[in-house]
Amino acid sequence: MGIRDRLSGNEAVANAMRQINPGVVAAFPITPSTEVPQYFASYVADGKVDTEFIPVESEHSAMSACIGAQAAGVRAMTASSANGLALMWEMIYIAASSRLPIVMAAVNRALPGPININNDHSDTMGCRDSGWIQIYSETNQEAYDNLIQAVLIGEDKSVMLPVMVCYDGFITSHAVENIELISDDEVKKFIGKYHPDYSLISSSNEIAMGPLDLPIHYFEHKRQQGEAMRNSKDVILRISKKFHEMTGREYGLFEEYRMSDAEICIVIINSTAGTAKFVINKLRESGVKAGLIKIRVYRPFPVEEMVKSLSNCKAVAVMDKADSFNASGGPLFTDVTSAMYGRVNKNIPVINYIYGLGGRDVKVEDIEEVFYRLIKISNSGDVGEIYNYLGVRENSSDRDGI
Repeated sequence: MGIRDRLSGNEAVANAMRQINPGVVAAFPITPSTEVPQYFASYVADGKVDTEFIPVESEHSAMSACIGAQAAGVRAMTASSANGLALMWEMIYIAASSRLPIVMAAVNRALPGPININNDHSDTMGCRDSGWIQIYSETNQEAYDNLIQAVLIGEDKSVMLPVMVCYDGFITSHAVENIELISDDEVKKFIGKYHPDYSLISSSNEIAMGPLDLPIHYFEHKRQQGEAMRNSKDVILRISKKFHEMTGREYGLFEEYRMSDAEICIVIINSTAGTAKFVINKLRESGVKAGLIKIRVYRPFPVEEMVKSLSNCKAVAVMDKADSFNASGGPLFTDVTSAMYGRVNKNIPVINYIYGLGGRDVKVEDIEEVFYRLIKISNSGDVGEIYNYLGVRENSSDRDGI
């Protein structure tokens, strides 16, 4: 039986960290992730964990400390957002290439400039190809559940990669929701003890980390990282199954909402999925076969599974809360269309919407506008503009003529 509570997303994640009781937490405050280490520091002060809490002078130092701790053989965790994540950039890549299963709560916030402290996905999308597994969370419950699962995913012997658990700043991080917590004993039993095969302080198996890697070896090491990322897909599903057995809550690589007979579909990430589900339910009442795919695991990208789910649709819209500034579409759109190219027997129109940048509100009417556009495309076959912006003031409505 779960423990019912009401917590913000940040407090839920800090609770998960407390239950995991890592060897080291190193962090530097930055809105909107500041509360995570703040809550955790109180657990340390109250003697509720054995963790060595390291308040560092920058986010670069926070990730550096986590790398050192994990390399020494203990679990290490941190939290960051936006500019803080950007300041970690060098060490983000080193953590992944060193095959250290650090876990980070990445609370999504827009990357300046101009200066903005509100939500979009530009921070974590910017490091999507750094070698970190990326798991996204619509709700507080999902952020909590994903953080606990992240420990075992990263530490699997066939993976050994760092994991970031992403959720929307303020929308999820600060909003209080009902949540079902797992008991401390169950979490402890679920994750078990950390026993790395290699560590810097091992006397029986001496290693070096962070060496100069010349062309004779570098390529092979990067290929090994790629194989580990591919391996992680099966591990994620295995850990999700184990988690389901413990809690009754089921997770996959993505959520399919009313997709069994869907003819038009939106692909989306994080909290806006809730608004989209509301719109889909309204459309279904009027006979429109609308559906949703909510990405949970973005790295590794679920190529085969995504293609299978979308293969019967007549039109698809991919929603990006970050822009790639490549004049062709956002990062999620690029991945979805790349996955579908050459793997679907028929031509399925796929359009892209950039939305919600810098915390711009995404309303029911905005999501309805996307679905009205998809209805037009499925009826007429006329795709029109592929690369679109939603909720920008110069946009005209696609409702006319429906």
